[in-house]
Amino acid sequence: MSPALVAGRPLVCVRGARMSREQRGPNEKLGAVLALAGISNAGLARRVNDLGAQRGLTLRYDKTSVARWVTKGMVPQGSAPHLIAAAISSKLGRPVPLHEIGLADTDPAPEVGLAFTRDVPGAVASATELYRLDVSPGKGIWQTLAGSFAISAYATPVSRWLITPADVSVVREGAAAAPRDGGVGRVGHSDVSKLREAAQEARRWDSKYGGGDWRSSMVPQCLRTDAAPLLLGSYTDEVGRSLFRATAELTRLAGWMAFDTGQQEAAQRYYIQALRLARAAADVPLGGYALASMSLQAVYRGFADEAVDLAQAALERNRSLATAKTMSFFKLVEARALAKAKDAAGCESALNAAEGWLERSREGDGDPGWLDFYTYNRLAADAAECYIDLEVPGQVRRFTEHALSEPTEEFVRSHGLRLVVAAVADLEEGNLDAACAKGARAVEVAGRISSARTTDYVRDLLSRLAPYADEPLVKELQERARPLLTAPA
Repeated sequence: MSPALVAGRPLVCVRGARMSREQRGPNEKLGAVLALAGISNAGLARRVNDLGAQRGLTLRYDKTSVARWVTKGMVPQGSAPHLIAAAISSKLGRPVPLHEIGLADTDPAPEVGLAFTRDVPGAVASATELYRLDVSPGKGIWQTLAGSFAISAYATPVSRWLITPADVSVVREGAAAAPRDGGVGRVGHSDVSKLREAAQEARRWDSKYGGGDWRSSMVPQCLRTDAAPLLLGSYTDEVGRSLFRATAELTRLAGWMAFDTGQQEAAQRYYIQALRLARAAADVPLGGYALASMSLQAVYRGFADEAVDLAQAALERNRSLATAKTMSFFKLVEARALAKAKDAAGCESALNAAEGWLERSREGDGDPGWLDFYTYNRLAADAAECYIDLEVPGQVRRFTEHALSEPTEEFVRSHGLRLVVAAVADLEEGNLDAACAKGARAVEVAGRISSARTTDYVRDLLSRLAPYADEPLVKELQERARPLLTAPA
């Protein structure tokens, strides 16, 4: 539950009424940064309210509220300081910590998980620091980092990974692995196998029930209670590579689940650490998978150019290393980014390449286990989304029909997303009845899983149906979707 939900209802902040009574004099830091960003008091209030609405909060700040923050040093409660930082960060194009705007004396949490260190001990420290934070919904990292996503935070990790995709050695022995550091002693292959099994099981639950299912939430706990002590143990280079690989898989999966539940800030940090751990594992394809996940997040958030860069970074280091199936997936992610960037020719070329690579794929190629989900049906589903962005409904229909032929038992969330895409295609072709019928099925699927992303797809469909709001079928669909859209986060 969101920290600002009381008895299932959003906490309403009216003109700063829920602010701390502490007054520290004018907040000159906040005033200076607002001037630097060129944000007016009214503009900041609007941005904060909008960010809050995205998280299920009803905030009613106005220019008077902001004036109190600046001239009287009043500090808003709850997640509001982080939303203020996020609003300014979005305008400046870089992360803005709370101490920079005078809203915290110390502010370590927003930096947790963003580091991509040059050395392996630093990588272990950065990852385990992130794992130890409380990731329970409504508190811990989810509250502290709310609104702090910044696409620019991916720049350094990507450049360092491209320069050096593998560490020379990951041996951890002697004093560096002392039990007092929280390590478990000697780590063996059997310990690593347990992490791999956990990742495999979690992937299955995530696909079937969404990133917010309670079983999926066991991944951060596994990282905290199982993976972290192993990383802090002692191991040979061979065992260490396997350990870093398994932990990187789990970390990327934690990021994907956070992404699916709308926690973009936490997802970003998990993705960065997954990329760093993949470098320690000397697993370039797995690093590419982390970059592909970052690219899909950037597509979802509307950062098209950055999404293209991330996808192409995944491809660049893997051209002579990854299997044909892996290269196909990376090309597909590139196509999604190019479509978001409205590069129709580039998107077509990437889709053709993705299909070509997939046709060359054979059993026995040694495809990684984390790519088990990828079939031609997944390619067709993402191709359909490409053509939604490119506004070519005929192609959307062609690919969606194939994508919907996939059995739904294992991939419930994917089926719901594809139904929405198919409904959009029907609507673009003027078939309102079919759009509403598929929309109703999508709402039913979304109600059975815990996926903010699926809910966002449904919300987008309803916004496209707004011009037909007086039609009985549309009214019925809106009513069906109401419990889904108004459910607390």
